Amino acid sequence: MRLSQMLFVTLREDPAEAEIPSHKLLLRAGYIRRIASGVYAYLPLMWRVLKKVSQIVREEMDATGAQECMLPQLQPSELWQESGRWDTYTKAEGIMFALSDRQQRQMGLGPTHEEVITTLSRETIRSYRQLPLHLYQIQTKFRDEIRPRFGLMRGREFIMKDGYSFHPHEESLQKTYDEMDRAYRNMLRRCGLEFRAVEADSGAIGGAASQEFMILAEAGEDEVLYTEDGQYAANVEKAVSLPPDAEPSAFSEYEKRETPNTETIENLCQYLHCSPTQVVKNLLYRAVYDTGKVVLVLVSIRGDRDVNQVKLQNELTGLATAFDATAVISLDVPSAEMQQKLTKQPLPLGYIGPDLLDDYIASAENLQPEFLRLADRTVVELKNFVTGANEIGYHVVGANWGEHFKLSDRVVDLQKAQAGDRAVHDPTQRLQTARGIEVGHIFQLGTKYSRAMGATYTNEQGEELPLVMGCYGIGVSRLAQAAVEQSYDKDGIIWPVAIAPYHAIITIPKMSDKQQVEVAENLYRQLNEMGIETLLDDREERAGVKFKDADLIGIPYRIVPGRSLKEGKVELVDRATKKSQNLAIDEVPSTLKQWIEWVTNK
Repeated sequence: MRLSQMLFVTLREDPAEAEIPSHKLLLRAGYIRRIASGVYAYLPLMWRVLKKVSQIVREEMDATGAQECMLPQLQPSELWQESGRWDTYTKAEGIMFALSDRQQRQMGLGPTHEEVITTLSRETIRSYRQLPLHLYQIQTKFRDEIRPRFGLMRGREFIMKDGYSFHPHEESLQKTYDEMDRAYRNMLRRCGLEFRAVEADSGAIGGAASQEFMILAEAGEDEVLYTEDGQYAANVEKAVSLPPDAEPSAFSEYEKRETPNTETIENLCQYLHCSPTQVVKNLLYRAVYDTGKVVLVLVSIRGDRDVNQVKLQNELTGLATAFDATAVISLDVPSAEMQQKLTKQPLPLGYIGPDLLDDYIASAENLQPEFLRLADRTVVELKNFVTGANEIGYHVVGANWGEHFKLSDRVVDLQKAQAGDRAVHDPTQRLQTARGIEVGHIFQLGTKYSRAMGATYTNEQGEELPLVMGCYGIGVSRLAQAAVEQSYDKDGIIWPVAIAPYHAIITIPKMSDKQQVEVAENLYRQLNEMGIETLLDDREERAGVKFKDADLIGIPYRIVPGRSLKEGKVELVDRATKKSQNLAIDEVPSTLKQWIEWVTNK
């Protein structure tokens, strides 16, 4: 492609809307243009990158025997109501674009396709002889993000590969799940990216097990905790750990003490000269279920640890049936204004004990009259601990479970793991931290959707059983931007060769120099004929502008027919290392071909 004929406009300044390097660079280099908040046009250079990423994804998916299809983006609400996710996606999380057609039927623009694919399987799969079956698609998804940001990282419209598998039993699902693990690792390796596969929370998709694929980058929104031995890696939302041992208590006798102005753990520990590991702090949350039921949750956790709200939400979701509900649509720490509505009298905030009386709760419709009490595992073994006395300005010290307080029957892991904690699989290993950009996620859904929507098959014994399902997604447009976030410098993008829009760019310093133009044209023709995708910068611009643009757009190799032409040579520059060498003109095609094959095959 000749740059003079391409839709190609670069910017010298960072756009005001862009926050992270990859977003700034894709805008500046003319890869994308903002159309609306979270909505971008993919310009010709970007579209070539996306097609290359899609092709790698497609090849790896096809290699597993998965079949490509295309599902509708417009989905009827009835399917989502069958699965029980309509309210979750339109109200609780609020990420689905919902609309009504001219017959006033509610529809949604697909953020994901579990409901559609389950409906399809319900209508087409009858017998175990048709299983396992794996279908996938690459298409545009829609999510109404509260705060679209970071360009293609968190947009309201994006390109994604999502696949769904159907099985007669868990063993078959596990086989496909393992195949997808290998396929996703192959995709990311072939794209030339540094990544880590981590245990993850299943979120609104649901299911028994899931794994995320993170592109390592400082601007990543996710924190990954891992061990050096390579045996453990997890998203911080999912991570488990062994916290530091609690220090021996400084108190041997149970007593109530005046502790003025000690609402925080830090102030309390300074006042009592004790360690936060000796404290049981009690935190209040408000959970709202999809039936409208409101439950006040009291969580007891060690003073030096934080509550992992994702773990808490999952625990509360698991208890939903106790409140005749199916999902938690809201979970928060109630504001002072909200507390006035939920309680008969002001709560002793900062001084709450595990035995806070249920009498505090107001009498109101849909408000559970008792606290749901949960205890984190970190408090179970504490002896002679410090905790709130349920009275402003007072705590108790030297307290023990079973003697002074009843330990909740619901003891669960609610703590937020953090760097420096000991690993569960090997306490000699310490968790380390890295930032990551989630680009892929695979799930073992089990029968969550097939049971809800009546998708069954007949086994060899003639029994009708629910299909066992898996779900596998990878963000094509997000992966492309994540590649930039992982690899750039002060001058611009450094694309991995496999997904760069072009392999090489020939920059003609002087368009008025006939020899430069002739050599450039000949190389341009030869390279493209050999399958080396090459741009020809034949614009009437100064050499400095062309060199800056070549660096900015990140083409892996630059060829310059300049001063060395008098020696029968051209300059060949590696964008990643900036190393240059002068090569004989006739050696350029074979050298480039060798370099490209070596990089893409390693």
